[in-house]
This record gives sequence, C-alpha cells and structure tokens, in this order.
Amino acid sequence: MICFHCKNCRQKISIQDQFSGRRGKCPKCRAILTIPQPPAGDTGADLSSNANEPKGSLENTPYNLTLLDVPQEIKDRSQPTEQPDSSEAVYEQFRRSQGGLTTQQSDQIPQRKLPWIIDIFLYPISKPGLTTLGIIIGIPLLLKLIIILLGAFALVFPPMLIFFAVVAFARFVINIVLGLYMYWYMCECICDSAAGELRAPETIGNTPGLGEMFFQTLRIIGCFIFFIAPVLFYSQYAQKADFIFWPLMAYAVLFFPMGLLAVVMFDSISGLNPVLLLGSIFSTFFQYCGLVILFYGLGILLFIITSVIQQSWILAYISGIVFIYLLLVAAHLLGRFFWKYQEKLNWGL
Repeated sequence: MICFHCKNCRQKISIQDQFSGRRGKCPKCRAILTIPQPPAGDTGADLSSNANEPKGSLENTPYNLTLLDVPQEIKDRSQPTEQPDSSEAVYEQFRRSQGGLTTQQSDQIPQRKLPWIIDIFLYPISKPGLTTLGIIIGIPLLLKLIIILLGAFALVFPPMLIFFAVVAFARFVINIVLGLYMYWYMCECICDSAAGELRAPETIGNTPGLGEMFFQTLRIIGCFIFFIAPVLFYSQYAQKADFIFWPLMAYAVLFFPMGLLAVVMFDSISGLNPVLLLGSIFSTFFQYCGLVILFYGLGILLFIITSVIQQSWILAYISGIVFIYLLLVAAHLLGRFFWKYQEKLNWGL
C-alpha cells in the first residue's frame, strides 16, 4: 500500500502499489497528481500478482477512483459521445471506500461575509475548530479534577494513592499527546487556509499517528530554535540590549513567520533555506510587513490578556484556551498569506 499526501491540499491518500506512476485527481481538491513509487522493499506479491493483468481489469477494483488514471484520452471511441461523465459516481465510490469521511470540494472559492480584520478572529469558530478546542482543553481539565478528587480521597484512605499515581502518570502522557496533536492541527490549519478555506478544518478520520505528529512538532521546534533561540540566549547572556541584540531581534521577528510557513508548506526542514526565505520576503515585502505586524500583534494581545488574568490553576486553563485560539488565528493568517501571494512566492507547490 502506498501512502502519500496531496501537494496542493495535504490530503492523506492511500492506494494499492500497482497504481504507482499513474496520474489522477486528488479526492479533496481535485488537483492533478502522480502516484509515487512504493517504498523500497514493498514491491511484493501485490505488484507481481497484478503485473500481467490487462489494463481494463483495473476497472473492477475499488481503487479505480477519482484519484486514479487521468490519461491523455479517456473516451472509448467505440462508445457513443453522449455517454455521461461518471467522475461524480467514481468520486462517490472513493468517498465510501474511505468510510464516508471525504467530502467533495466545490470549485467556488469561499468568500468572507464580514470585514477580513474581524472575520480572521472567527476562524476557529466552526464545529471542527470548537471540537478541537474542547478536546485539547477539556481533557486535561477533566483529568486535573479527577486528580484533585483522588488526592482528597487519599488523605482519608491511603491505598487510593495507587490510583492517584496511575491517573497522574496517564495525565502526563495524555498532555504530551494532546500537545503534539495541537501543533499538528495548527499545521493543518495553515495548509487548509493556504487552499483558500476560511474556517478551521475537519480532521476526523485524517489524524496521523504519533510518529507523524511528533516529527511535525519537531519541525516547528526546529524552526523556533533556528530563528528565536539566538536572541533569547544572547539576552540571557548579555542582560542588556546592545548592538548585537537588536540585529538578532530583527532577524527573529522578520524571518520566523516566513520560515514557519515554508517549513509547514514544504513539510520539511528544507523550508529554512535562507535563499528561499530572502527571495520570498523581498518578492512580497510590503504585504509581508503587514503579515508580520498582525502575527506579532496576536502575540502582544495574548501577553496583555495573560497579564491581566490572575494566575490560578483555573484561570491558567482560561489562558490556555486564549493561547490555542489565537494560535489557530495566527495559523490562518499564514495560510491565507500563501493563498493570496503564492504566485509571487513562486515556491512551486
């Protein structure tokens, strides 16, 4: 089985090995793509068993779908020209084969109903976005309340300490997984906004394994270290703002948003290529300056809100909700910037 992502909308696609090298349409965004070769070592019985089958035999397989086979000529000249196009029926077959989780996208670009400066703050307000907020914030809160309750029982009945320790460890592991999921979902929001969407995406049925979430988060951390860490380390070392501090600060502020966008869109740390980033910034300089102001304006807004809120464990969760909410808004800003100026960026995506 070949698993890969659409380069246009990041939809995850799985297909049998014998279809490698063929062209097709992405079931989500309908972009034309080429199915890659299977990984080395996976060319086993499936490939060999289908090697001698005639091309027409593929029509009866569940994988002859919207994704597959966009040849130069798809009409059988022996058939009447008025034969209806079966692409919609084929797409429905693919949707059902994926458990009904894939939705067909309209070619119409969604339009904002409110001024963009207001509408961008409504980006997480969709059923998937609010569900994600509920999962990431609600589960740790529930576990926190259970631990408080078990701690109170343990004071009266000491053997409850065993359950207390088990739940505390489970809470630690779950918080790590939810953290990985949060940053993975942020990247999905960037990719989805880069395809022109205006609200947080639905990802149920498309959530990757822990490995993919871990490496996605690792790339974000690497981006942060590459741009932000130098000025943080130097400020701790020098304890003052001097002629070295300000260039490092300018480097961090100017390059971090573009670097984060490139890493997510390329799905690789190669997005940190300085030549690529410099060319992208210069080609969209004035528009990018507006993005930088909005991007860091969200950070200032978060700082003000968390400074006003008195720190207790309950209010800390409220601050967490605000942080994740604004994180999704910032992801939307980055994705929409790519959607609007992708021709100037010329990244070849």
